[in-house]
Amino acid sequence: MVAHHFSHVRYWVFDLDNTLYGPEARLFDQIEVRMTEWVMRALGVDRAEADRLRRDYWRRYGTTLAGLMAEHDVDPEPYLLDVHEIDLGALDPDPDLAAAVRALPGRRLVYTNGSAPYARRVLEARGLDGAFDAVYGVEHAGFLPKPERAAFEAVFALDRVAPEEAAMFEDDARNLAAPHAMGLRTVLVTPEPQAADHIHHHTDDLAGFLSQIGRGLFP
Repeated sequence: MVAHHFSHVRYWVFDLDNTLYGPEARLFDQIEVRMTEWVMRALGVDRAEADRLRRDYWRRYGTTLAGLMAEHDVDPEPYLLDVHEIDLGALDPDPDLAAAVRALPGRRLVYTNGSAPYARRVLEARGLDGAFDAVYGVEHAGFLPKPERAAFEAVFALDRVAPEEAAMFEDDARNLAAPHAMGLRTVLVTPEPQAADHIHHHTDDLAGFLSQIGRGLFP
């Protein structure tokens, strides 16, 4: 039973985008458009170059923002405000997920490479507001993004997370390497499984997976 792998967990850390809602909502498509347009305006380049830079910075730095800060010394706060002003109409409340999250013992946290205000808007749209004890964005890590280990360390220090008593749920496999190395239980939340030494579990149904844990911990 999967639950016995989580009997020690007292800190439940969840990514936001494509983790606490499904990729079919395609919210990041909207964010990517706004990022490209922001890069066009800020750097004075055409759309093709802005799109190339956005992808290149994401690959090399972990996020487009991290690349913009490193290469162009941009102010992160206006950027974060602008790119997250998207329509959340594709999101629906998920009472099953809300109930499964609330049933987890210990502290329940959201940690995203987006901003905390954006994360709270998404949680509200999903009916998950109040299900988590704290919400952390990239600003809480000094704008250092996942997958950098120092980013996880900064956020975990704020909440006094004990890595050996924690689990991380993510849709991006590269963002689970540092948590695994730190001693967290790792769960990849994607439609397609990926085999890697730093991934302990895979699921394409987060609510169902958490319910299995809950039933095992509280039979």
